[in-house]
Amino acid sequence: METVLSGIRPTGNLHLGNYFGALKNFVKMQHENNCFFFIADYHSLTTHPKPEDLQGNVRQVLSEYLAAGLDPEVATIYIQSDVPEVAELYLLLNMNAYLGELERTTTFKEKARQQSENINAGLLTYAVLMASDILLHNAHKVPVGKDQEQHLEMTRKFARRFNQMYGVNYFNEPSAYNFGEQLIKIPGLNGTGKMSKSEGNGIYLFDDPKEIQKKVMRAVTDSGPTVKNQEMAEPIKNIFSLLEVVSKPDTVSFFREKYNNCEIRYGDLKKQLAEDIIHFTTPIRERIIEISSNDEYLRKVARMGAEKARASASKTIKDVREIIGFKPF
Repeated sequence: METVLSGIRPTGNLHLGNYFGALKNFVKMQHENNCFFFIADYHSLTTHPKPEDLQGNVRQVLSEYLAAGLDPEVATIYIQSDVPEVAELYLLLNMNAYLGELERTTTFKEKARQQSENINAGLLTYAVLMASDILLHNAHKVPVGKDQEQHLEMTRKFARRFNQMYGVNYFNEPSAYNFGEQLIKIPGLNGTGKMSKSEGNGIYLFDDPKEIQKKVMRAVTDSGPTVKNQEMAEPIKNIFSLLEVVSKPDTVSFFREKYNNCEIRYGDLKKQLAEDIIHFTTPIRERIIEISSNDEYLRKVARMGAEKARASASKTIKDVREIIGFKPF
């Protein structure tokens, strides 16, 4: 059984793109692999050094993970800052990470441009911290998006460098976990691109029905087809893509036929889409509310996750310290 690790920054609620893009697969994956899912609160400090409500954000993300179907009895679900071994491995790997390679990291260069007043050391060594998260559990696979592929390559480089430097074959060189056709890309409602927090075009699992309806009814459309079987513009394709993941097949077929026959009424299409999204998200939202209000359960999950994560992490740190040469007198 392979070890798989994935993290999420506690900087906002999860949206439909998160759910269909990864979370749905994580729910299945946890029964097929040795999975570690963590909330990356250390990582969030690189761009939000003074978070307004870090604990509240962590609570919200943890509640949403659990409500979406992750099982703390099956997978290891933990908060990054609850595992001090992360910081120690981060320190040790930093000793073998070089300034030039860190400065060339694409995400560092992009973030440095975006936050020129806050180019901190954590931002520079972000890739090392990510490598520490992965190598701490000697993960074989890591689900990553396009923007994180370079960091995963650097993790392999750090693992290889450590092994070569100390003449061991200790760290795995992890590869990307590819969901293949299972990975659904969810578009936003603003006519272009995917659903994302940064674009402000997301429908969140925690949105109430009124908010969902308001967002969907504002979705970008066009003036409608003028000839039968006209190719759809991107904004209309996006609406149908959403319809396909939350609605029944006969509903999708009905509106496709209306479009192809130039009989489509976008107002009716949006009303149906909003209704089906609300039907899909309401049970999850209710579960999020239930979990987030149960302090005792959240503390239990966090404590259990930290214990399991630290059992794995402490072994790695013990081994790494011995390999490097730290020994008690």
